[in-house]
Amino acid sequence: MSSRPTFWLRCEKKEFERRAALTPTTAKKLIDAGFDITVERDPQRIFDDDEYETVGCTLAEHNSWPSAPITTPIIGLKELPVSTDPLPHTHIQFAHCYKRQGGWADVLARFYHGGGTLYDLEFLTDASGRRVAAFGYHAGFAGAAAGCLAYAAQAEGGNLGELVPYENEGKMVDAVKGVIGGRKLRALVIGALGRCGRGAVDLFRKVGLDEDDIVKWDMAETAKGGPFQEILDVDIFVNCIYLSSKIPSFLTHEQINAAGKDRRLSVVVDGT
Repeated sequence: MSSRPTFWLRCEKKEFERRAALTPTTAKKLIDAGFDITVERDPQRIFDDDEYETVGCTLAEHNSWPSAPITTPIIGLKELPVSTDPLPHTHIQFAHCYKRQGGWADVLARFYHGGGTLYDLEFLTDASGRRVAAFGYHAGFAGAAAGCLAYAAQAEGGNLGELVPYENEGKMVDAVKGVIGGRKLRALVIGALGRCGRGAVDLFRKVGLDEDDIVKWDMAETAKGGPFQEILDVDIFVNCIYLSSKIPSFLTHEQINAAGKDRRLSVVVDGT
């Protein structure tokens, strides 16, 4: 048995989740640094299995992590499927339980009864206390794209419906450009200076919005506290802030109802 430290990349079981917590490129860096990497086969993942095998990872059967050695940390992205099975391993993932989200107690009970350990990526910080795995650039980028698609669908009298994944960024940008068709859109991004916000702003630029039609707000603009009437004056509002405590709402149902059918706001996107 190898004495090298090992990580096990599990498959993702959430529907439509194609992302991976560990890319082939990063896996190669870890292998070069002295780690062994086991990767479960996963037809849903955006990266092909052989991309991992090519860089030196060992492939394992789909969803076989429960049989991994107890000492091997299990890396994932999103939460595990609902279950009462005890969890004896160390898991590194976004668990969505420390803010008391739905089912949080059941999740933590699984670790308690199994003796396992949870390292929640949402609360991973560096030496200065800054979050390491914060909402990323592409969360805002993809969220803004979905907002544009929703706006275009509404403009045609319909609804967005099911989102279809794109193979790469270029194809998604082209698709969004095609459906908004030169419409004079105006968008507001709150949290525009953060990673998520920068992604949203860049998407709007790439699909052709004029710079003056991309309203960029951050802490200075929201310091006075909401709600903000200005949100009703754009077509798409993208929220890209991370909340650690309760603040006044940026937008309320009362505002929307009072504005009636004359309001410009059509789509609200939560990029976080």
